[in-house]
Amino acid sequence: MVTNETDDACCSADSERKSHHSDKMKGNLISRLNRIEGQIRGVKGMIERDTYCDDVLNQIAAIQSALNSVGKLLLEGHMKSCVVERIQAGESEVIDELLITVNKLMK
Repeated sequence: MVTNETDDACCSADSERKSHHSDKMKGNLISRLNRIEGQIRGVKGMIERDTYCDDVLNQIAAIQSALNSVGKLLLEGHMKSCVVERIQAGESEVIDELLITVNKLMK
């Protein structure tokens, strides 16, 4: 489930755009990514051990789901902060940028 941790999440509109996630949000994202990294190492080990293909594929599906969850958290924060701020500043091109990003996430 997506939480409200993303309320202070995203980017500045200046030339060097950076996120400004809370420490709690960063910790959550890093923890999730560390878990995903471990899962990927696990899949590599499964392949090295000639594990049954269906078992490997199920682990890959779990990794994809976990990555999608990270992406959803980042997207929510981006929309609630960066996109809103930039629209309020009159930068409507952020909508086109967002649409391109959403299309990439949905592939």
